[in-house]
Amino acid sequence: MKRYTGLVTISLPLPVEIVSQATQLDAAVTAMLASGDIALDTESNSFHRYPEQLCLIQIATRHKVYLIDTIVLKEIAALKKVLPHDSIIKVVHGADYDIRSLDRHHGFRIRNLYDTSIAARFAGLTRVGLAALIEDLLGITIPKSNRLQRADWGQRPLSAEALDYAAADVRNLFALRDTLDQRLQRLGRTEWVAEECARLEEVRYSPPDPETAYLSVKGARDLDGRGLAILRRLFLFREEEARRRHRPPFFVIPDNALISLVTSPTAALSEVPGLGQPGLQRFGHGLQQALREGLAAPPIRRPRPATDGRMSREQVQRLGRLKAWRLSLGDTLSLDPPLLWPTASLERLARAPDTLDSELTSAEIRRWQRDRFPATLRAYLESLQ
Repeated sequence: MKRYTGLVTISLPLPVEIVSQATQLDAAVTAMLASGDIALDTESNSFHRYPEQLCLIQIATRHKVYLIDTIVLKEIAALKKVLPHDSIIKVVHGADYDIRSLDRHHGFRIRNLYDTSIAARFAGLTRVGLAALIEDLLGITIPKSNRLQRADWGQRPLSAEALDYAAADVRNLFALRDTLDQRLQRLGRTEWVAEECARLEEVRYSPPDPETAYLSVKGARDLDGRGLAILRRLFLFREEEARRRHRPPFFVIPDNALISLVTSPTAALSEVPGLGQPGLQRFGHGLQQALREGLAAPPIRRPRPATDGRMSREQVQRLGRLKAWRLSLGDTLSLDPPLLWPTASLERLARAPDTLDSELTSAEIRRWQRDRFPATLRAYLESLQ
């Protein structure tokens, strides 16, 4: 429910229903379809299970919060009637992860998205975390803790504290959106946010490439070809164990232990930091086999970047001046400068300052950016030549 006092929307406590049966979900979907907007969040257990599970979907209407238990209720296809519905606004905070998770686990798509994190940044706010925004803009304190954020949401039953935490994430999103919208309308940036949210709707889950995923290990960039060959084999061993044990890879063997093994492959496993006695007992034999296979494998040639990243001194100086242009623009508009023009585009313009016309056709450049900034950017580029 909501009560309007002037221009400010004040949220009142909403009743909460745990949805664990198909009949409950059908009734909830009917209520959602009758709403002009819903608030959405999800909870997963990536800190406890591998591959992770989508454990809870929180959806609020203006009248009730629904906590959809996707561990108990595994068939939730009825939500396909709601999430892609063009006429229903989906209010989400920091939607990127939720979009990927819903796509990964159920193939769901979201349309008519309103991301309050994006809206807050374009409203010129600096504290854009959900709890901070609700406190700063609405004067409401919600329960936020690292312990609950990293809790095992796959365990049942969920505690009353966990359920309250999950419901709090969505019950205030309507009032938050209403308040942010007022600011954006005054600033003339409503369409900017709409375009950013529409682009975010196209995000999809993409699994890591097993052939190159080991290169993301912290410390991999410093290894030579021999080290990469060892790391690749150790990484594959860890991946197999993580899936077999349904435990996250960093719980099986942390990255620093993998790098230590790579740099000192003949050292005693008992001396490897981060492995510990339990890890030695569980994985010692497999690690030794993986090390032997990695040492016997041919060195790996590191993949070359798509483009040569080196710039001339003149180009580096030009890039610095282009970033100064963006910084000045950010100061004028009270916005985080990277929001105003993509860094990758500035890098291309630093290399070839006479290519602005073709740069404006790049998929990275937003429509609102093309409408607002090319004239000043063109004048600035001409001043640099």
